[in-house]
Order: sequence, then C-alpha cells, then structure tokens
Amino acid sequence: MLRFSAIAARTGASFVFEPFELDPARRRLTASGEPVAISGRQLDVLLLLVTRAGQIVSKDELLQVGWKDVAVGDNSLEQAISSLRRLLGTRHIETVPRRGYRFAVPVTRIARRESDAELDALLAPQRAFIEGVAALETLESDRVVRAREVFEIALRSAPDYASAHVGLANACVMQFEMTRADPAPDMSALAAAVDHAREACRLDPQSGEAWATLGFVLDRTGERLDARAASKRAVTLEPDNWRHHFRLSYVSWGEERLRAAHRTLALLPGFPMAHWLAATVHVARQVFAEAERELAAGIESGAGQPIGEPRFSAVALHWLSGLVHLARGDEMRALDELERELSSANAGQLYARECTANTWYAIGALRLRQRRSAEAIAAFARAIERVPTHRMAHAGLAAADPKKGPYPFFETAETEKGVRPLFSQSVPPQGHPPSVDAAVLQAAPLALAGAHTDAARIVGDALAGAVAGNAGWILPVEPLLNVTAHPDIWARALASLRNRAS
Repeated sequence: MLRFSAIAARTGASFVFEPFELDPARRRLTASGEPVAISGRQLDVLLLLVTRAGQIVSKDELLQVGWKDVAVGDNSLEQAISSLRRLLGTRHIETVPRRGYRFAVPVTRIARRESDAELDALLAPQRAFIEGVAALETLESDRVVRAREVFEIALRSAPDYASAHVGLANACVMQFEMTRADPAPDMSALAAAVDHAREACRLDPQSGEAWATLGFVLDRTGERLDARAASKRAVTLEPDNWRHHFRLSYVSWGEERLRAAHRTLALLPGFPMAHWLAATVHVARQVFAEAERELAAGIESGAGQPIGEPRFSAVALHWLSGLVHLARGDEMRALDELERELSSANAGQLYARECTANTWYAIGALRLRQRRSAEAIAAFARAIERVPTHRMAHAGLAAADPKKGPYPFFETAETEKGVRPLFSQSVPPQGHPPSVDAAVLQAAPLALAGAHTDAARIVGDALAGAVAGNAGWILPVEPLLNVTAHPDIWARALASLRNRAS
C-alpha cells in the first residue's frame, strides 16, 4: 500500500468521475463533496483502475496492488469489485472475460502540488501502520509495546484510518495477553482493544482484518459466540486470507477448529501454531497418534525457519508433545520434549513466560510421579517463579512438600466481562458448580492421594454442566491427574470431553 500511495502522492493529482472525486494522496473518496466509506483495499483497487481508465487491467495486477504479499484467489478480487460496484454504480467497472477489468467512465485528472511537509504528513499514518504491523508479527513483548505507540501516533493524524484502529486493537489485546496470568491482568488494555476493533469494523465494514481482530478480542473477553460470528464474517469477506482462518480456528472448537486450522495450513503450509491448534482437538478426543503427527509437523516446520529471527514462533509445541508422550507412558521421551521446550524458549516472546511455567510444572509432575520429590519441588518452584498464580504448580508443590502445609491457590472468577484472577481457595460458593479448571484443581490432591473415583466425579460433573467450548481439553494429558492410568474410572469424563470436541 505504501509504494502505490507514495507514487500517487508525488503526482499531486485527484481523479474526478462525476459525482465522485478520488484523492489518492489523502486516500479519500467523495461523492458530491461528501466522504464515501471505502476500505483501504478497495481504494487501492479502484485507484489502479481509475489511473488506467479505458484500459484493461489484469486480475494479477489488481491482486498485487490490493493484497500485496497475502496469498488470495480470484474470489477475493471479485468480492472487492462487487463492493465497488455497489458504491459507484454498475456502469463504472466493466468485466472483460478472461482478461480482467476496465474502468468504463470518463475520468478527469486534476493536478495539484503539495509541499514536502504536506506529503510527509499524508504518508505518516501509512508509515506508522507498516512499522506497527512489522512489530506485531514478531510477538516480542517490547515490540508489541512499541507497536501500540506507533498506532496511536497514526490515529492522532488520521483518526478515521480503519487499518490503524485494527493495528491498535491487536497491540492492546497482545498487551493484555502478556499479563493474563498475573494476579491483576491489564484489563484496560483489553477494553481499549474492544473499542478500537469495533471502531475499525464501523469505519470499514468490508475489512476482513477488522472483523478477524474483533473476533479474537471478543474471545478474550468471554463473548465467544460473538467472537465466532465475527471471525466467520472475516472468512466470508476474504476467504483466501490465512490469517482469518487461523483466528477462526483459535476462537472455535471441535471439528470447526480442525477445519479452520487445516484451511490455514492449505493457504500457509507449515504454520506451526495451526498444527498446535489442530493437536488440541485430537488431545481432547484422545486420539494421541493424530495429536503427535500434528505436533511433529509443526515442530519440523518451525525448525525450518531462518535462524535468528523466525517469522512465526513455534512456542508450546514441544510442551504439548511432552504431555502426550507422558500420557502414553513414555517418560524418557516426555522429559526430552519438555527440556526442548525450555531450551528453545525465547524470553521476550509474548507467551514464553506462561509456556515456560507450564513446562516446569509438567516436569515437576513427572518427577513427582517418579517419587523424586526434591526434583519435583524444584521444578514446581520454578514454575511459580515465572507465574505466581499457577494453581496446579501450587497443588503439585503441596503434594511434593507436605511438611510446609497447604499452599494458596489462585481461583478465577467468571464475570460478564470475561475471566479475572482472584486470590482465594478453590472451593466454589455454596450452590454453584465449579468451573472445569476449578474442578481439575480440586481433583488434583484427590488423585494424588489415590481417590481417583472422587476426582473423576468432580471433573465429570463440571464438564457435564459446562457451556460448549474447549474447557478441560487438556484433561487426557493433565500430568498430576494421570487419567490414562485409570481409564475405567475416568471413562465418563473422557467421553464427555470427546463429545464436546466432536
């Protein structure tokens, strides 16, 4: 977008085709002087057609200017052309079968000269947007903070720039993600993410990226039905954009998550986190061989990325692989995978702290299972160092070191605005069934004491009363519970989990 816009800005020209005027420098379309709502992608396609009015413009050229490095098909272009025809009228853009499109009405070019300062001001929002997107794609915590700053700068100079609202929403929700395991997550960042994602959708309702971002943000607030609806709208608007299918996979569950993850991989082969998302469904279904296959493919693709600064992180794949191997009884392979997760961790990555804590917790559970108490205590303590609210690590530590007495657990309270951590005991209020996570926490000391029947009943009851979704998906490989060692006792809970993941 920057290259094409910069060329247009240097020409200092507007294009008039009554009653419309297209100002490429200001990236604005007006009708009889009134602004017309148009997405950045549609504007780029229209600008190329208008600058070559009367000539045939190939589909490949239009795809290149409208979608840049995003792999999309003809359907995305056809939808953009259809939207432009709704805005302008059907006579403006003519289809030339098997060759492309032609702008079919007379266009008048009005020359205008801008000062260097004016040109720089016009380019500033796009420049900030490109810098911010590059920072976000790294998933590096410090660069996410910088991205938020540059998107805020972009919006100060162009408050109606929908793409900058999209970028700022993503930066804000990532700042929330960095703190979600803390006693006091950054809820203000999450609220800001909701506001900017909704504003982007209002400004550019044809932007798939805006709707995909809103879907992800709403999922984090607990509004999961609306999250799926927004994500599906993004896929409908731009069906060949892998990012939208990935976001849909993230906010979905069961077969829908699998389909969206595999569609992501069809559009972007080897994307590690799409393999991870698919593996979570197979874990819930207890199809461990398929889970291992997905995880191995994700790990292999991550290993093939450039050394130094891989574009996409493969965080958590070795961790989940280790849990699967442990559930299947292969402790040596499990420990190897968990140690690989620790050795490959990038401390600055958005989810590294949480994943590292989960990995140390799993090592602690493995050592506790081996009756190597000192090593278990050390591993649980390292998990708690990274995430003090890690409830299962506290449970494991209490079991490994009972002479120090019970350890405090961190419970979560589910509210209308999502999930927030509270420092409390794991017992739910009178008359309220526990959440699945709380039930797993209550079951852990029972299972460790050999009371598997009681542990399975608590978790099974929680699953039976839980709303549809992925709650409890990790149960088959939860290392403290070790459910695969007692399949008959845990049969009801595992069957419920399979049905939820269907």
